[in-house]
Amino acid sequence: MVRPGAGIASLNEARVWRVLAEVGDPELPFLSVVDLGIVRAVSLAEGVVRITPTYSGCPATEVIGLAVANKLAEAGIDLRVKTQLSPAWTTDWITEKGREALRAHGIAPPPAASSDKHALFAEPPAVACPRCGSLETERVSAFGATACKAMHRCQSCSEPFEAFKCL
Repeated sequence: MVRPGAGIASLNEARVWRVLAEVGDPELPFLSVVDLGIVRAVSLAEGVVRITPTYSGCPATEVIGLAVANKLAEAGIDLRVKTQLSPAWTTDWITEKGREALRAHGIAPPPAASSDKHALFAEPPAVACPRCGSLETERVSAFGATACKAMHRCQSCSEPFEAFKCL
């Protein structure tokens, strides 16, 4: 809660974003919900933080909302967390810092601002191996540990890896 005598007007939006950047994604704890692009907006005037799950059926949505609310409360910030499904989350919202964190943890990030992500029947674009950088990779399964990732294997270094799907 906000300290007695400290109104919402005394909050600094930049401070709220810094606090939110400390909330890790439950499936990818090395990646903040801000860098993953889940936090849509901070509105001090409305007293809300808007989050958008990576997909509408994401089982972690409630956990993320609670983690955000708890982190805000720990910091003495009284804002409601609202889930917003529209516009739908897109991998374009992952920050460059988030893409680097994915690579550093062996997960290939999606291409930034991909124009082919809506091509239902097209071959998926080549995915660079996050370990050696080779484009000589193959998709071995449409699904990885979560529905938003696919399993791949690098033909150069022989390592398996997950890759974020373009959404």
